Amino acid sequence: MSRPFELDALFQSLTALPGVGPRNAKLFEKLCGGPKVLDLLWHLPVDFIDRRFSPKISEAPEGCVATMEITVLDHIPNARRNQPYRVKVRDDSGVMSLTFFHAHKDWIEKQLPQGEQRIVSGKIEYYQGNPQMVHPDVAPLSERASLETVEAIYPLTAGLTNKVVRKAAVGALRFISTLPEWLEPEYKKRQKWDDWDVALKQTHEPENMQALLPEQSARQRLAYDELLANQLTLALVRHRQKRIGGRVYKCNGVLRSKMMTALPFSLTGAQERSLSEIDKDMHAPTRMLRLLQGDVGSGKTVVAAMAMLSAVETGAQAALMAPTEILARQHAESLKPWLETAGVRFVTLTGRDKGKDRALLLEQIQNGAAQIVIGTHALFQDDVAFADLGLAVIDEQHRFGVHQRLMLSAKGRGTDVLVMTATPIPRTLTLTAYGDMDVSRLDEKPPGRKPVETLLIPHEKLEDMIEGLARKIKEGGPNGPRVYWVCPLVEESEVLDLAAAEERFDILRYRFGRVGLVHGRMKPQDKDEVMARFAAGELDILVATTVIEVGVNVPEATLMVIEHAERFGLSQLHQLRGRVGRGGDQSYCFLVYTGPLGETAKERLSIMRQTEDGFLIAEKDLELRGAGDILGVKQSGLPAFRLADLSVHGELLAAARDDAQLIMDRDPELESERGKALKTLLYLFERDQAIQYLRSG
Repeated sequence: MSRPFELDALFQSLTALPGVGPRNAKLFEKLCGGPKVLDLLWHLPVDFIDRRFSPKISEAPEGCVATMEITVLDHIPNARRNQPYRVKVRDDSGVMSLTFFHAHKDWIEKQLPQGEQRIVSGKIEYYQGNPQMVHPDVAPLSERASLETVEAIYPLTAGLTNKVVRKAAVGALRFISTLPEWLEPEYKKRQKWDDWDVALKQTHEPENMQALLPEQSARQRLAYDELLANQLTLALVRHRQKRIGGRVYKCNGVLRSKMMTALPFSLTGAQERSLSEIDKDMHAPTRMLRLLQGDVGSGKTVVAAMAMLSAVETGAQAALMAPTEILARQHAESLKPWLETAGVRFVTLTGRDKGKDRALLLEQIQNGAAQIVIGTHALFQDDVAFADLGLAVIDEQHRFGVHQRLMLSAKGRGTDVLVMTATPIPRTLTLTAYGDMDVSRLDEKPPGRKPVETLLIPHEKLEDMIEGLARKIKEGGPNGPRVYWVCPLVEESEVLDLAAAEERFDILRYRFGRVGLVHGRMKPQDKDEVMARFAAGELDILVATTVIEVGVNVPEATLMVIEHAERFGLSQLHQLRGRVGRGGDQSYCFLVYTGPLGETAKERLSIMRQTEDGFLIAEKDLELRGAGDILGVKQSGLPAFRLADLSVHGELLAAARDDAQLIMDRDPELESERGKALKTLLYLFERDQAIQYLRSG
């Protein structure tokens, strides 16, 4: 099945719209996030101007937008370019000025000929006690209706005016057609929702402030459509994964008991619980698809290692995949003593392995000599063939989307998949990104970890703090504390981020000597080299933009400084703070801020002081910032919603999830009448891949 022809109009280029030509098409694409008519329709207004109010000049209140019938009295041009050009006008109640800056005399005379009547519309302001309108809209009397309207106001980008965007959006509304209804009729009736095309038109033509709110009926309808497309896609992926039968692991835990003897601690309750959930999945004949969520330092690696040993004990192989080379090698390092005690052979494969070395590793993976393989996305490559891959563990999932999950599990026969993330994600977001998976949570810290003490430092006290650091480093000698120094985020700009980091690096290097710098524009191997020197104690301070890799483990690092902490989101601050406090020593995190702080920034910083519970912090972050920013959607692989706002539409998400489950139970191939309409919905939200899953079995 290809895309239904009723949708073709919406997938045309934006240049099909009035006022969008080759010159400004790129600006439109940047503004609405895509090159299609549909992208502009998803770009919703945020405000409106009501031009229906029509008072007399003498009664016009200050600050309101008014539309009036006037007679032009005379023009008062100004010889100096930077002074305003005024036009005196009147009605039968009084006189006012129309004021224009940087305007062309000929153009104004043509618009407002002396002695003639016109309709003008604009905001009333009082200047030296007299009413005026600055840059009003002007029309002949015959076009009064065109001015007396409610005009939607859109988010804009440099180079586009609201007039141009509005004209294109009105043009785009003409491309909408009525589509077969994909909503369950009873639910739609209960919610009192209109059809999707009516809802979309209403949203672009707001009559009042209420119409702009995410709780408003038309917006809810559109949000639900988007969430349903998301949940149905995940349900289809899950259905497909479960249909490819899994394997049953019968093992008596011999290897696991051996590994336990090498552990210097006993498992926490949360680890025990998560392991029993994983075991239950691995003993069942369907495939495991499980997400293991745990805060930094909650002991995910131990749980993953035990799961891998279950697969190995039955003669299968296991793979552990990390997002970067440095993390893959770190995993290998921490797993080494446990796997050696259990007598399990493992290899590490990353992009660095070349030539003969690589050939040898590939041979060991293919003939099964390597029972556990640890690596980066190099494990995806076509030349990597496993003898029998039973379990794939993926670390820091949010770098790997649904598609990559499918690719890795396709390397084996009915491969089980366990995904680990150290990013605590609010429950609603977990549903949108991992709705195809079951979830286990590690919500306890291992015993012996001291909480990180978090201190707020105003920027004026930065020098005193640096003095303190110098004393601490000096006292500590060669084994003194190590410091992460995170530089401020500068509005989405890597170049400016880098400039701020280099400046701080120069200042600290002059002061302390043994200082390193890592930033996003470095080559991976250069970054790894600096990180390795810091881990080995050759550097006292590591200056970084936010690229301190998630998961990098330097137990000796006990101090974290975050400059301009007020610019970071809560989840980001929490992730950064998690880099310290990994050994037995007391650790500190200094949040350096520049005042005055807004309400949200104040609340964010005080939450950081009060708690270290990543799940609580994630929920708070969602409340304060909305879902779009929470993990920096671009980096996180979380779906970016255009119509739904998860901090408001959480209940709709739960309803969409239940609806998607019900659809899969009753009509998993989407063949009923409603099923066909749901296919249209999936195409509308560009979930074409989900439709491929229907056919590919």
